[in-house]
Amino acid sequence: MEHPFYGSWGYQTTGYFAPTSRYGTPEDFMFLVDTLHRHGVGVILDWVPSHFPTDEHGLGYFDGTHLYEHADPRKGIHPDWNSYIFNYGRNEVRSFLTSSALHWLGTYHADGLRVDAVASMLYLDYSRQAGDWIPNEFGGRENLEALFFLRRLNEDIYQAHPDVQTIAEESTAWPMVSRPTYVGGLGFGLKWDMGWMHDTLEYFSRDPIHRRFHHHLLTFRMLYAFTENFELPLSHDEVVQGKGSLLRKMPGDNPARFANLRALFGYMWAQSGKKLLFMGGELAQWNEWYHETSLDWHLLEEASHAGVQRWVQDLNALHRAEPALHELDCDPAGFEWIDANDTEASAISLIRKARNGDTILVVCNFTPVTRTDYQVGVPTGGYWREVLNSDAADYGGGGQGNLGGVQATGEPWHGRPDSLRVVLPGLSCVYFKVLLP
Repeated sequence: MEHPFYGSWGYQTTGYFAPTSRYGTPEDFMFLVDTLHRHGVGVILDWVPSHFPTDEHGLGYFDGTHLYEHADPRKGIHPDWNSYIFNYGRNEVRSFLTSSALHWLGTYHADGLRVDAVASMLYLDYSRQAGDWIPNEFGGRENLEALFFLRRLNEDIYQAHPDVQTIAEESTAWPMVSRPTYVGGLGFGLKWDMGWMHDTLEYFSRDPIHRRFHHHLLTFRMLYAFTENFELPLSHDEVVQGKGSLLRKMPGDNPARFANLRALFGYMWAQSGKKLLFMGGELAQWNEWYHETSLDWHLLEEASHAGVQRWVQDLNALHRAEPALHELDCDPAGFEWIDANDTEASAISLIRKARNGDTILVVCNFTPVTRTDYQVGVPTGGYWREVLNSDAADYGGGGQGNLGGVQATGEPWHGRPDSLRVVLPGLSCVYFKVLLP
């Protein structure tokens, strides 16, 4: 959407019905969306109903009065971004924002809206000190007017466009964000799993020798993974302002960093929930993202970076081809631990399942030590074909693996009727699929 300052990354919106003129006309944007659709690519837009800039040419003090924002700065000024907060109690403001959302979905044929900073809308005391906020009519900190707006917004969107997604960037434990409004939810289709993101990046930033003491960072999310329809984000916020790129967060020498990054992506794609990877992650960029420059495409001239891109490409292809990896993403029937407790080896094994019973086995090793005879329980015998291996030479790995697959041994293990003995390369994720007789 149109915005006055590049440094805001587009989040300080001034044109709620206009794509930015920096790249062309509204018709040009329509052409872009249609072209992407013809190539099977969906378009999800960032949409910001939480705050807007104070620029005079925007919505602030629009007609000489506080038309869109609250007059009282305890409600009307956002302390984090020094921007105005919409007055959701006004029918006209709610109508304006809803019309904006429906415009992007209806006129421009967007396939979804990722709604920014939902947490800041839900709480009247968000980022405020005691005495700097006004309680609601019941004395609580919940923004009842924003809650009414969000629920009605999602109802209106899904009524008009039942085939789209609304996605909430909501970073707190607010319940039922992605549950229907008729059961008390906010009505979003998906919610960002910020807890997964923090735990995972903390785990992968640690030296592998210490990871066995932090194994819970990998397993904790499964205690709450199906309380919402989650999306797993590795977003722009994690690769800016001194946080370092994903590759630079990884420990060890350069080969270890690349192996860790491939293992991170393999683990992420194996988890339940939808996936979000910010641009540049698939290139294994060394540099943080910077809004004034393009991505470091020249890195693809190096085999290690091109290998990570190929790994992400193949993960996406398998994810799309195998219903077990996406069909029951938000249903506990689609996920099962094989072994979540191998802390000594810093290894995990799990299966993903489709409605028809098709199964994908994923085994991850988060130490640099190759396990040449690692036993894993499986739900059925047969030949388990190795369908992906992050250590494959094509991805820049060491080329260790299972020579195409492994025959089940007939030995029960991990409470399963059968088991495999696999080669598990160091810092790797390996995917298997059973070929039944």
